[in-house]
Amino acid sequence: MWHGGRVHLTLNLLAVFIGGVSGALAGRQKNMDLFGMFVLSVLTGMGGGTLRSMLIGDLPPAVFVDPIYLIIAAVATAFAWFGEPLWKKVRRVVSVVDAMSLGVFVSLGIRVGQAHDLAWWACICLGVITATFGGVLRDIARAEVPLIFRREIYATACIIGGLALYGLDALKVPPNLGVIVITVLITAIRLMAIRYALNQSSA
Repeated sequence: MWHGGRVHLTLNLLAVFIGGVSGALAGRQKNMDLFGMFVLSVLTGMGGGTLRSMLIGDLPPAVFVDPIYLIIAAVATAFAWFGEPLWKKVRRVVSVVDAMSLGVFVSLGIRVGQAHDLAWWACICLGVITATFGGVLRDIARAEVPLIFRREIYATACIIGGLALYGLDALKVPPNLGVIVITVLITAIRLMAIRYALNQSSA
């Protein structure tokens, strides 16, 4: 079983950065200034993990303990701001970056739940919450209906990935490799849904 440590920290910081870029780009699309983009970066990158920590009693949440998370969000905001010429060349770039963050966050949430000896279904719930709640806050801040409440293959991709991660664990696949495989799987499912305009009614 996966026990965190340096791998946990690396995965967490990567997830915060990817989610932060997604949030900052979403703010950029709404013509927000740097501060607005930073706020969305924080909400998207750390909203799910903060709620997860509150639900399992892991308090205070990491964002209020270690300034590295706010620093990562600031770096993600700068990355989104100064990379504007690149973003203009990529269609639906927010959705692409968001898809990448889903896979990382689901894996992280499930592993944290396992480290707390929670049941498999509770761990998958934590994975989905970790992956989607930041996006919910981002979309609410942008005055949009969150993706998870539309007919998008969003939470569904997270659940599929979570179940697959347990399958890999049952097959004795090395825990860290399982995280990588599931991150790629969830990202691929989400990107395919975007590319082919799949949704809950068409899937």
